[in-house]
Amino acid sequence: MAKEIAIGKRAKITEAQQYMLLSVLGASIFLGVAISLTSHFIQQISFNAKVIMAEDEAIVAYSNVIKSTGICKSPSGNVYSSEELAKCDPESIEASEIPNTLRANILQNLAANDALYSVQKESNSNCINSSTGKSYTYKELNKIYNNASGASELQAASQLIKSCSALRVIPDALPAFKNEEALMASLNKLFNISNWQPESISPSGSTAVSSLAPGLNTISVTLSVETDTATTMSVLNNIERSIREFNITRATIGWESDSRLSLQAQAEAYYMDESSITETLKTIKAEDK
Repeated sequence: MAKEIAIGKRAKITEAQQYMLLSVLGASIFLGVAISLTSHFIQQISFNAKVIMAEDEAIVAYSNVIKSTGICKSPSGNVYSSEELAKCDPESIEASEIPNTLRANILQNLAANDALYSVQKESNSNCINSSTGKSYTYKELNKIYNNASGASELQAASQLIKSCSALRVIPDALPAFKNEEALMASLNKLFNISNWQPESISPSGSTAVSSLAPGLNTISVTLSVETDTATTMSVLNNIERSIREFNITRATIGWESDSRLSLQAQAEAYYMDESSITETLKTIKAEDK
């Protein structure tokens, strides 16, 4: 009888130990799952924080580009809101409303440059002041711009400044894209005002990236002049005086049997790469690895 009681107690103890082990095992599993979920949530929060920070940096950079170029008026806060961007109309903004921006500096400072304005150019009928019969001065152009109201008038006044002020010289001096036909037309004009008519004009066809400045490219040109000394010198002087730069890299000058001066030269003309906004892609990772 005593033996049976001892066996019963031992069975009950073993059963209690099993329950205890199962309870410990269940608690361990629950604790492991809780720790794993907590770690996962922490990683998610950290990753989302990185994404939000990257978005904020992109918004700030985007807003700074808009402010520095003068596309829109300055935002009410540090960055532009969606409503401010939706209401932004660049053509209806006056230069006085966007001070110290690229656009304002071009319209107010560069357009008024006396050195650039003094470069001669054929008269444009749109640039003649009907009241005076002479080309518009920058003061007159600026008055038209300041008196303009509405997007259409501001756009027309802005275009007038670009066409009739000192700004008109810039695309002639340094084109913003490769245009061999315009280059040949410029050379042909220089030859015409030198009273010399070449038999043919053609670029050499080769282009290269210049080391003088970022984005600057060269077009190679072959010059061949064979005429009297005075005309040849006139051609060289007009090339030197040209608003568009022609850099003679190599030249051969010789006398012909009929006392004509022969000039064979290689020259370079310049143009800039087209300007564009470069989009960048940033990858956000949960871990640096």
